[in-house]
Amino acid sequence: MKMSETGLNLLKQWEGCRLEKYKDAGGKWTIGVGHLLTARELMGGKYDDGITEAEALELLAADVGPAETAVNRLVKMPMTQCEFDALCSFVLNVGAGAFQKSTLLKKLNRWDYVSVPDELRKWVRANGKRCQGLANRREKEILLWKGCFRQG
Repeated sequence: MKMSETGLNLLKQWEGCRLEKYKDAGGKWTIGVGHLLTARELMGGKYDDGITEAEALELLAADVGPAETAVNRLVKMPMTQCEFDALCSFVLNVGAGAFQKSTLLKKLNRWDYVSVPDELRKWVRANGKRCQGLANRREKEILLWKGCFRQG
């Protein structure tokens, strides 16, 4: 599966698009639609002068690919498009390694779809502290998971 246009638009809405680099809630340098800058990008000063909106969307497309691959590879159960989009958003945020080790994935692969919202709600910390922005994002991912997200 691939992330839908709706899922990508929601990601842009949730993350926002910042054309200058900034530190995210976890203190990591970020640019565009939640693109974490790599050590190579930081050392080379690649984005010191900022980016265009088109470049931000290119970075998003490059970042989403590994999340899609991880969800497709790790989830053994059938998913709706909304469920897939919600998990891709989650994996894009926490990383494929964390998702692979998560209780969320273990429960999902045991057909325990009902537990997914509660498991998502556990992932609201940055640097050990509860982050309201992450809590808000998880609630939106839960609505998307359930297929009832309404924009606006």
